[in-house]
Amino acid sequence: MEAAAFYGFSVLSIAAAFFILFSRNLIYAAFALFLTFLGVAALYVLAGADFLGVAQIMIYVGGILVLLIFGIMLTHKPDKRDNATAHNKIEIPTKREIWGFLLGAGFFVFLGRIIFLSDFKMAGNSINSKSTIKTIGVELMTSHLLPFEIAGILLLVALVGAAYLALNRNPAS
Repeated sequence: MEAAAFYGFSVLSIAAAFFILFSRNLIYAAFALFLTFLGVAALYVLAGADFLGVAQIMIYVGGILVLLIFGIMLTHKPDKRDNATAHNKIEIPTKREIWGFLLGAGFFVFLGRIIFLSDFKMAGNSINSKSTIKTIGVELMTSHLLPFEIAGILLLVALVGAAYLALNRNPAS
């Protein structure tokens, strides 16, 4: 059952990644990126790294991807034809497509050669399926509390500074 889930999420991630590569619409590519992030998060959970899976969803899906989608939707590129179907389309010259394909194919062959020539062996004991979230939480709230609080204070100061800089100091009244 775990192997079927692994292969299913792997196929989902790879198919969504290829859709991102060949999509000419930025919105569709952003939604495919969402599927890729979810597939990678599921692979983290299947590998026993549940904290990384949750962090993947919270940081990349919840923050970065939403910011990317808002940036795409709120940025309007003026079009000479002013065609509603042409918005958020990517037009790439053919010469760049050929060079991109050649570089990508060469990189794919290079990485494939490294993977197939490597001798992967299991070192050590098998991994138990103990949750890492509890361990990380206990460590952050006991022995690493001071650095955690200092990082929180620095982030708060940065947020207040950004809000101060964003204020309109010269009102148009």
